Amino acid sequence: MAEPLLEVRDLHKSFGGLHALRGLTFNIAAGETLGLIGPNGAGKTTVFNLIMNELKPTAGEIRFEGKNIARLATHARVKRGIARTYQVPKPFGEMSVAENIRVCMATDDLWKLISGRPDEAAERDIGQSVGFTDQQIGVQPSELSMGDLRRLEMARNIAVRPKLLLLDEVFAGLTLGEIAQISELLVEKKQKEGLTYIIVSHDLRALAPLVDRVLVLSFGALIAEGSFEEVINDEGVREAYLGQ
Repeated sequence: MAEPLLEVRDLHKSFGGLHALRGLTFNIAAGETLGLIGPNGAGKTTVFNLIMNELKPTAGEIRFEGKNIARLATHARVKRGIARTYQVPKPFGEMSVAENIRVCMATDDLWKLISGRPDEAAERDIGQSVGFTDQQIGVQPSELSMGDLRRLEMARNIAVRPKLLLLDEVFAGLTLGEIAQISELLVEKKQKEGLTYIIVSHDLRALAPLVDRVLVLSFGALIAEGSFEEVINDEGVREAYLGQ
């Protein structure tokens, strides 16, 4: 049996007396898409922050490709192959789409970024791979729609050549057409490049066709795990998440 790409073992996070995560344990295999759902405040974004070392765990262990990554800083985890998006896109506002991609391509070599010639063909290829036109690649983020900003988030993450991509509310604020475009992009990248995803989303309709498994959090604890159909029909999930 293949070793999991990511292993989360008995993960806890407390903020004073508030327990944001309570002993979370799960694995994800390479090439799998995992949904992470639950009501507001369930701890979903906290999981991403811990995986990326934007927060320190109170207890527990995170392993990537079989190795404990506790000592790795955020940039070192990105170099290993873990990347993430944010609920609110965070582009470099004074840079064009191409320049945003360029910065992420050069994260391992800042001297190349400062002194070298930009690889405009690679920037264009990455931009086009997420649906940007040649004209859009030259504009600044302030000129983009929310759907385009989320595409830029994808482009910036693709530029660091991740193995695991953490997607936080990637469908939030999008039209149905934009959701379809992002979904098609995720499927294409998974099929062509073998990307592994963990997707946090409140849009269950958009999430359903993408995921292989779903984890459900409530008050920091894992309350259900299984296929999308299994967890949605779980009585505990309906009570905690759907209000039924």
